[in-house]
Amino acid sequence: MQIPTGLRQLVDSGIIQQVVRPLMSGKEANVYLVISEGEERVAKVYKEAHDRTFRQRVAYTEGRHVKNTRNQRAMKKRSRHGKAEDEAAWRSAEFDMLCRARAAGVPVPVPHHFIDGVLVMELVKDADGFPAPRLSDVDLEPKAARAIFDRVLREGVKMLCAGIIHGDMSNFNVLLGRDGPVVIDFPQSMDAAHNPNARKILLRDVANLDRFLAGFEPNRQPGAHGAEMWELYLRGELTPGSRLTGVHEGDNRTVNLSALMEEIEEVEYLAHERKEARFG
Repeated sequence: MQIPTGLRQLVDSGIIQQVVRPLMSGKEANVYLVISEGEERVAKVYKEAHDRTFRQRVAYTEGRHVKNTRNQRAMKKRSRHGKAEDEAAWRSAEFDMLCRARAAGVPVPVPHHFIDGVLVMELVKDADGFPAPRLSDVDLEPKAARAIFDRVLREGVKMLCAGIIHGDMSNFNVLLGRDGPVVIDFPQSMDAAHNPNARKILLRDVANLDRFLAGFEPNRQPGAHGAEMWELYLRGELTPGSRLTGVHEGDNRTVNLSALMEEIEEVEYLAHERKEARFG
C-alpha cells in the first residue's frame, strides 16, 4: 500500500520496514499494521488538532504538567508556543501512560517507539495469532462476560494505585488477547492526583464496564465499584490486590443533572464515532 505521510519518516529511517494495511481510524488517530524490527506491530498516527473529533479535551488535560516550567507557563497562557507544547504533550501522553501502566502490571500493549507523533507498539493477538478483537466485537457467554468484567475492574484498581485513570474505558477499548483482556487507547488518560475531574471520569469508566456486562446479564443491578474504588484511594487504602465489593454508602453531594446528561451524550457520541470510523 502507499505509505501514509505520517509514517514516511519512520520508514525512511528503517524503524518501520513495511506498512501492511490500515487497522482502524479513530477520533484522535489512524492505526496501521506494520512490520517493525522484523515483527508485526501497530503504528498509531495521531491526527492534527483540527482533524480530531474528540470533544471536551480540557476535562482530560486539566492538571497535566510538563517538566519544562517555561513550556508549562506557555501552555497555561495558551500562547502559540504554549498551544504547540500542549499538542505535543497530548500526543506523548499515551506512550507515557502505557509505560506507567505496564510498570504497574496492567496488561497493555508494549510501547516500542514514540517518534514525531507516531506511537509504535505491540500488536495484541488472539489465541490463533490474528489481531485481537475488541470486546465490542465478540459474543460471550454470561459467565465469560462476568469474568472479563471482574478482570478489567481489577486492572482499573491497579491503574488507580499507579495514579492513572483511563478516561475512556469501555468494551471498545479492551482487546481480547490470547491471555485475556488487554487495555488500549490511553491518550485521554489522566493523573488521578492532579485532575479535578478524576472522580467523575473514573465513575464514568466503571459505568461503561457495567453497561458492557448488562448486555449479557440484563437483570443485573450495577454495583458501586467506582465510588468504592475512589473512596479507598482517597483514604490511602487501595492496593493492587484490593477486592471490591460493589457496595458503597452514597454521599450527600448534589448531582449536577445537566453535567451528567452532557457526559451521557458524550459517551453516546464517541460510541457512534467509533462505529462510523471503523474500516470495513
